[in-house]
Amino acid sequence: MTLVEKLKQKQRLTLEDGIALYDMDLLELGKYASIIREEKFGKKTYYNINRHINPTNICKDVCQFCAYSSSRKNPNPYAMTHDEILNTVEQSVKNGIKEVHIVSAHNPDTGLEWYLEVFSKIKAKYPQLHVKALTAAEIHFLATEYNLTHQDIIDKMVEYGVDSMPGGGAEIFDEEVRKRICGGKVSSDDWLEIHKLWHKAGKKSNATMLFGHIESRANRIDHMIRLRNLQDETGGFNAFIPLVYQRENNYLKVENDLTAQEILKTMAISRLILDNIPNIKAYWVTSTVKLALLSQEFGANDLDGTIEKESINSAAGAKSANGLAQNEFVSLIKNSGFIPVERDSLYNEV
Repeated sequence: MTLVEKLKQKQRLTLEDGIALYDMDLLELGKYASIIREEKFGKKTYYNINRHINPTNICKDVCQFCAYSSSRKNPNPYAMTHDEILNTVEQSVKNGIKEVHIVSAHNPDTGLEWYLEVFSKIKAKYPQLHVKALTAAEIHFLATEYNLTHQDIIDKMVEYGVDSMPGGGAEIFDEEVRKRICGGKVSSDDWLEIHKLWHKAGKKSNATMLFGHIESRANRIDHMIRLRNLQDETGGFNAFIPLVYQRENNYLKVENDLTAQEILKTMAISRLILDNIPNIKAYWVTSTVKLALLSQEFGANDLDGTIEKESINSAAGAKSANGLAQNEFVSLIKNSGFIPVERDSLYNEV
């Protein structure tokens, strides 16, 4: 059976198929991704009203692609107090947020309680808010730092009010690439195991892939297939988010940005390979707003949200520091020919 026949018949694709998809014409590839997107969602594009908070940039890991951590190119270390975090949440609640998304560096100086207790404080004050927090990389760091198991940390997260897990820390699962870009951080096997444990606790999470640095196309497809295999087992992933690598202020020294064509092909291929993960998110923070909007024609059905403030990717050059207003977000989706639909954090339509 040819690759095109497989696409027409919606057969599950192999690693070799995924690599071959990159050689297809961009518009033909987009057509097959769009067919699946339209079958699942029609012209709907999801967004949510959320606030990103990054409480500390002090990190014991030394990831080569990171511009956010204070241990290298960022000379301004900080760690927010719980009161500062709660004040930020209070301001954002006034702006109508439904979700607070909390991701930090791996700070060995703050204590486990600093990481966990803020979630219960947010829940006590704003029980309506969805708390999305702690990547698998943070969970691995906390377990290692405090001599606990991954399961111990997950149990504590549930106890302290975390509702879902973000997908960060996945980067690229290939071990050789991982050794070069983020040696010492959570391993690919541990990342997958942590999400498996989280799903077994009856919770949902997202999955990411950082691409456009030193990885190969085969590395990307391998990454997607590992996620697909876990999703077959647990069904716990809500969304897949291909994150475009940001080149500024870090040590990887990647010479050129990805072309728009390579980004759009990767978005479409994500939709075609990940036949069991419902939502493909074009995260406008890393892809630019214009390319995220175009990604709607290449399989993406979600553009994330208003964000309000973003520190990690903007430190590496992304134009995302101050988020987007809801009315602007809605207008952009409408003007691109799609129907904006506000969702909650678990993809229920609001």
